[in-house]
Amino acid sequence: MRTAILADDERLMREQLRARLAEVWPQLQIVAEAKNGQEAVEAVRTHRPDLAFLDIRMPGMTGVEAAREIGDACHVVFITAYSEYAVEAFEHGAVDYVLKPAERDRLELTVARLKKRLGSKPQDLSELLAKLSAKLDGVTANGKAPSSRPYLQWIQASMGQQLRMIPVVDVLFFMSDEKYTRVQTESYEALIRKPIKELIEELDPEQFWQIHRSTIVNAKAIAGVTRDFRGRQLVQLKNFPEKLEVSRSFTHLFKQM
Repeated sequence: MRTAILADDERLMREQLRARLAEVWPQLQIVAEAKNGQEAVEAVRTHRPDLAFLDIRMPGMTGVEAAREIGDACHVVFITAYSEYAVEAFEHGAVDYVLKPAERDRLELTVARLKKRLGSKPQDLSELLAKLSAKLDGVTANGKAPSSRPYLQWIQASMGQQLRMIPVVDVLFFMSDEKYTRVQTESYEALIRKPIKELIEELDPEQFWQIHRSTIVNAKAIAGVTRDFRGRQLVQLKNFPEKLEVSRSFTHLFKQM
């Protein structure tokens, strides 16, 4: 029986990946879970698994740093919410990658590739790890600032007593109140604790525009802008009735309208 460890600082992500792996590879035994890179390294040393699923971004020791410490002790699979890291990892010869949240179809492909590689010695990932480490530090290998940074791809939000993973591209707008930030899609709304001032730093500015101190809107969801009887600009959304007020500080975004 093949064995593996899972390392991710988000419990929900570990649980979701464990459940998906049980579906697509029931013979795989998860022998340990870790919340950071250091715990992952210790788990590999203790359990000597065949595989280590490592989240690239973790507090303290990252997944990249953990992979460097693990070396060729086992095969490494990177977990990431950012597609640009995943594509680079795969193109440069990492065993494979898993995009959060783990989808069954994509994981089945990953498992098929892993089974083929498990009979061979783990690859030397030193070149890849150096490049990924440079990205995590905010610079490329030549010391220049990267042309782009990874933007938020998924939102982990509360819906009643459940947690849900929402693709950022499906969000129409974010709107904050005193305690929570509302996440609105065409078909449902959810709540998160992350404030607007933090969200705006993590979202792609080409797609998400802040139009009020309490509101961020998906530019692709904008149908038009009107004015009310008091002269305020109001954003109209596609396929959604609610209108969003534009504060004076952000009216320049729609100066041609």
